[in-house]
Amino acid sequence: MPEDPTLGEVMRRLEDVRADLKEDFRELGTRLDSKVSMERYSLEQQARDEALRQIVERVKAIESARDQEDRDRREAEQKAADRRAADRRILFSALIAPVLMLLLTLYLSAQGATA
Repeated sequence: MPEDPTLGEVMRRLEDVRADLKEDFRELGTRLDSKVSMERYSLEQQARDEALRQIVERVKAIESARDQEDRDRREAEQKAADRRAADRRILFSALIAPVLMLLLTLYLSAQGATA
């Protein structure tokens, strides 16, 4: 028949259980202290979302400014090309056309003089 534990042995076992429980509670308290509350977590998440939204807005603004600069540059290049074409037309009508008319007149006069 098994022997019943003595009162001293029961006390030692209870003290061991008590010490184990104290250690477990201390460890649990340490783990809980390292956890973040849901309120703080949600505030940090909102701050992170707001920062991300601001970054996205800045990127969009930069992209739209870059697109506008590209459009302005292309428009300026087109205006410069149009201006060069207009200058060539003016040059033709102001210089080359009168010279050709003069040569044609001289040729016709020379043909009429020989006839």
